[in-house]
Amino acid sequence: MRVDAHVHVFPEAMTLRRAAYARRDGTFRDLYASPKAKLAAAEALIESMDRSGLDAAVLVNIGWATQRLCAETNDYILACARKYPGRLIPMCTVNPRLGRQAVREIERCAALGARGVGELHPDPQGYDLADATIMAPVMAAAARHGLPVLVHASEPVGHAYAGKGTVTPQKLLAFITAFPQATIICAHWGGGLPFYALMPEVRQALARVYFDTAASPFLYDEEIFSSVPKIVGAERVLFGTDFPLINQQRVLAQAAASKVSPRAKALMLGDNAAQLFGLR
Repeated sequence: MRVDAHVHVFPEAMTLRRAAYARRDGTFRDLYASPKAKLAAAEALIESMDRSGLDAAVLVNIGWATQRLCAETNDYILACARKYPGRLIPMCTVNPRLGRQAVREIERCAALGARGVGELHPDPQGYDLADATIMAPVMAAAARHGLPVLVHASEPVGHAYAGKGTVTPQKLLAFITAFPQATIICAHWGGGLPFYALMPEVRQALARVYFDTAASPFLYDEEIFSSVPKIVGAERVLFGTDFPLINQQRVLAQAAASKVSPRAKALMLGDNAAQLFGLR
């Protein structure tokens, strides 16, 4: 089974009124204000999946600031999953800074079929990921429903790009160690956090953590698909593209060319995601 564990889709209103939504929300503005930034609906994703030979995709939301925008986009993602059952797997997003509202939204979406929480974007959402007091209610709600939590991550070095922020390996590790029983997914190779797993204490802390490959061609040389599995284990890597930002076939080709065993490749390309999200 081949699964893209990190894709984005948006309702048509956001494509037609991009500038208006950019004015309303910092995360959307950072990532999609430019007309060059691609937006896609579920139908375009399905077409891309068919061309790429992908069986399923996990619909990831973004870190909206307000409860209204979280709910609006969560509802769209849940509706897309109902329209394409088995192929599109819904996640939901919240702003942890909203406290009880965020918890209620997780409860609501879990009841409607959400399989995870995220993608959280702490910088534009206005909170510190390492602040356990803010994060605890959301993490507890996710744990009650067995939902993994996906967090945006950035590198502490290297080139600048839209959405690069302060959630770097040091802050991610503080968050992870504050919630050692949680199932956490660090997007975009965790901003390089897997490389620190060469330190024994970091490796131990990452025992339940996954790293997705979203936007990989924009960030790293293709050798990363061979290097990271050797450090943290192929069972901790989730193939993801960040569609529609990047063509799914482009990232799939890099992952398929990785210098790892056939079994490790199968884990990364879909078996890990199938187990994590309960796919048949």
